[in-house]
Formats: sequence, C-alpha cells, structure tokens
Amino acid sequence: MFVLMVVIFVLGYTAIALEHPLKVDKAASALIIGSLCWVAYILGGESIIHLGFSPAWSTFLAENPDAHGLHAIHEFIVEYEIIRHLGEISEILFFLMGAMTIVEMVDQHEGFKIITDKIKTTNKVKLLWILSFLTFFMSALLDNLTTTIVLVALLRKLIDDKQTRWFFASMVVLAANAGGAWSPIGDVTTIMLWIGGQITAAKIIMGVFIPSLLCMVVPLGILSFTMKGNVTRPIIDEEEENYVSKQEGILFLILGVGGLLFVPVFKTLTHLPPYMGMLLALGVLWVVSEIVHKDKPKEVKNKLKVTAILRRVDVPTVLFFLGILSAVAALQSAGHLSILSKFLDDKLGNIFLIDLAIGVLSSVVDNVPLVAGAMGMYPVHEIGVTGYDAFFVQDGAFWEFLAYTAGTGGSMLIIGSAAGVAAMGLEKIDFIWYLKKISWLALVGYLAGAAFYYIEFGL
Repeated sequence: MFVLMVVIFVLGYTAIALEHPLKVDKAASALIIGSLCWVAYILGGESIIHLGFSPAWSTFLAENPDAHGLHAIHEFIVEYEIIRHLGEISEILFFLMGAMTIVEMVDQHEGFKIITDKIKTTNKVKLLWILSFLTFFMSALLDNLTTTIVLVALLRKLIDDKQTRWFFASMVVLAANAGGAWSPIGDVTTIMLWIGGQITAAKIIMGVFIPSLLCMVVPLGILSFTMKGNVTRPIIDEEEENYVSKQEGILFLILGVGGLLFVPVFKTLTHLPPYMGMLLALGVLWVVSEIVHKDKPKEVKNKLKVTAILRRVDVPTVLFFLGILSAVAALQSAGHLSILSKFLDDKLGNIFLIDLAIGVLSSVVDNVPLVAGAMGMYPVHEIGVTGYDAFFVQDGAFWEFLAYTAGTGGSMLIIGSAAGVAAMGLEKIDFIWYLKKISWLALVGYLAGAAFYYIEFGL
C-alpha cells in the first residue's frame, strides 16, 4: 500500500498533465487522487505505519504513549491527520475563495478599468515588462496567490487573444513567485521560515531580492529579443448599459485593493491565519455593496450583489486545490516526503545542491511540505557555531537560499505553485502548453538567480 500511494499520485498527476488530450477536467483527477491516497493509507495503515517512515506517527506516540493496535492507527489517520491537514488546506481554500470574490467584485464594479485605461501601450514587450514589475512588487506586499488572481483579472481587460493571454498569465506566475520569495509575507514558505525563526525580515529582503529580481528579469530579457508585435485589446460594447458610476468603481477599487493589503497587516497584528483577514475584508466589502446598491433597480442588484458575484467564482479551481493538497498531505503523513528529504541529505550533502533540488521538486510536489520537512530535519543552530552547522544559524545561507529556491522553483511547472494553479484554473492554461513554452524560461531564470546567490555567498 505504501508503494501504491505513490503509484496513485503519479497516475493522477499524469491525468492532470494530460487534461486536454484526455478531455477530463483536472479537478476531477485531483479529487480522485486526493481521496484514493487516503483510502490506500488507511487500508494499509498497519503495514505502512510499521515501516517506521511516518514522523507524524512518532509525534502521535509521544503524545499518546498508550496508543497501540489497529484502532489506534485508524484513530491517528482519521481523527488526527485528516483533521489536521484538512484544517491547513481549508485555510488556503477559504483564502482563495475570499480573494477571488473580492477581485470579482472589483471587476464587476469596473474598478480594474481605471487601471487598464492608464496602460496605453499595446506593444507586447513593453506590456510584459510593465505587468511583470507590477506583479513582482505587488506579490511582495500581498502574496503571490492574491497578486496572480488580481493580474489575471487585469489581463482579461488588456488582451483579447487566448494564447497571448496564456503567455502573459504564465509570465505573471513567474513574476509573482519571484516577488514572493524575497518578502517575509510574499509566499507561504517564506512566512513559515519567518515565523519559525529561520529567517528575519530585513535579512531575507537584503539577501534574496537581487536573485529574485534576476529570476524574473533574465526570462524577460530573452523575450525582449524573441517576442514581436502588439496585443489586441478586447472589444468593448459602447452600447452596453453601465450599471455603476466612475465614483463607485474608484470606491470598490480602493476597498478591494485596501482589503487585500489589509490581510498581511491583520496577520501581523493578530497572529490569526490570513484567511480570517481575507474573510473580514470580504465581509466589509459585502456590507458596503449592500448599502451602495440598496436603492437601485432589482436587475442591477442581481448583477452587482455579492450573492450574484459568488456564482461567478471558479469553484473547479478551488476543488482542484482541495484534491491535489489532500494527496500531498497523505504522502506527507505516511512518510514519503520524509524519505525524500533524507535521500537528498544523504546523497547530495551540500546545502546549495539540497536547496536547488528542493526547488526543482517544488515544481512537482507542493513546496509547503518540502519546506516543512527541511525545517524538521535541520534545527536552527546558535549564532557562533562553526563548520557545516554555521549554514543553519538564523539567516544562515541554507535558510535564505531555501526561501529563494522553494519560492521560485515552482514556476517550472504550472501546477508547481499556488499562483500557477490559480492561473491555470482561471485561464484554463494547458499543462503541456506551459511545459513547452514557459518551463525552460522559468528554469533559466531560476538558475540565474541561484548562480548570483552562490557567487554572492562566495564573495
């Protein structure tokens, strides 16, 4: 059953990659593997646990020394592991749903039109540079997932052609992941390292900003020589009835962006999960929209009220997240990821190679459990130690470089990061298309930033 879990994951992953040829929505494949991995885990629970690879079971035994037998194993899987992982996954899902709803509200109130009207250029190269830098710095302030959702909504106002929009959305993913890597609040993994005490805010910005910038700029530089032509703007129906005034559009743009910016501040002040701040921001927007539209005709309310906007939220994307994260959680609980981490440590034995490998793996497996595994494998050493242990002090080279590699490595595959998954779901980007067109650019940028960090550390 231990091996079967890997087989199920690989087959499901293949089905997700071949979504378009198979004509099966990736959300369906993700939900199947998310469920079947746990089914295989609990059916073979006794044999899997007795292999001794599950760090979670060791923790459970330490807290419950009297636990033994099949009943205890079932209790561990169902009552502890599934509930714990479901809580972590739910935080991401509610965060995603809240962000998507806020963005959709701003869009319905034509708030993004105020920004898109300011972007006059249709030249592909110029537009790509503008949007990439906008994404890079927005991602550091918000986070890569929220920024991607906002920018994909903007792209729909700027680019009509689907393939061109796919390309720009994919480059937004690269820029969002690069921007999130150098900020303590820009990516889930950097938040984990920051809260865990492995890095400090000032040092991560100083140490990883230039590598992250190169990770984005090098692919942009290549495209500046290869990309030609102009984008085609969507045709706007001038006769279409306008339901909102310009003042209302500005109001909801300010409230929407302000609500998204409020989330990291909320987390810092309250230490509560970010999704609560997102839901609070959504609640405020909801109340404001009810007040603003209370005297408007019924047909206008039906278009602009949050209850109507919620129907436009892309539920399959949320279900895809649920399925793929559930599958990874099962592999983490059973000990597969622990084996992988130890294998890297034994076979590579060099902190730069280990971090590079974790970055590449994060394009296949969610970077959160990989970073969590690394945090569990290597304790933070006291400042002043020498030799190999000096890499693992607070703000040591291992942790800084891990923030970079885990944050940017996921760009190499469309499902390798939360930002990529969101863009894939919102724009229906084909996995194979991304692999052919974008993955090599992401790899070049990833290696460029890594090389700079290595040289910088050597100097």
